[in-house]
Amino acid sequence: MSTLNRKKVRQRIHRRIRKKVAGTNACPRLAVSYSNQHIYAQVIDDTAGNTLCAASSLDKGIENAASNQSTAEKVGELVAKRAQEAKIEKVVFDRGGHLYHGKIKALADAARKAGLQF
Repeated sequence: MSTLNRKKVRQRIHRRIRKKVAGTNACPRLAVSYSNQHIYAQVIDDTAGNTLCAASSLDKGIENAASNQSTAEKVGELVAKRAQEAKIEKVVFDRGGHLYHGKIKALADAARKAGLQF
């Protein structure tokens, strides 16, 4: 009897998503990832291979950093603010193979509320 390796399953799902989702200079990719302790979001131009802006729960503006929904909302607002400072209004969302609920959904909703368009 074999058991599922959750990390390999998530990576396979992420590869399948990345076949369809790519960031350009006009519409970069908002990539989200998280660990047990922190949440990370970055806006990436895949054609040039550059990270245009990023935010995470490690940033100084976020107190009580943890890997939960309230911190994800703060990170979403922060990445949207930094994207607007870099004159980025529209992005394509990359959930990184994770299900769209909980932390991922909270971050996306907060980024939308702060002005980013998906």
